[in-house]
Amino acid sequence: MIKVLLFAQLREKLDCSQLDVPLKAASNAPFTVADLKAQLASKGEAWQSLFTDPQVLAAVNQVMCDNDTALVSGDEVAFFPPVTGG
Repeated sequence: MIKVLLFAQLREKLDCSQLDVPLKAASNAPFTVADLKAQLASKGEAWQSLFTDPQVLAAVNQVMCDNDTALVSGDEVAFFPPVTGG
């Protein structure tokens, strides 16, 4: 299982702050953040609009990552919109 955390507008638009997602790795290919986004996007229209947005950021185990980052069972993946500081 992968623990998924949703923050800010993602949490608000999906009315969900966290969920557990089964790890669905292909035979020889690693399961990546991109695969997880695609799996989440298949949950419905609202999910699709958010998880196909290239602006959505991800962190695996509290470390910023990209879509090619491989995931393993037990990982925590957080998704959030881009943030600005001042």
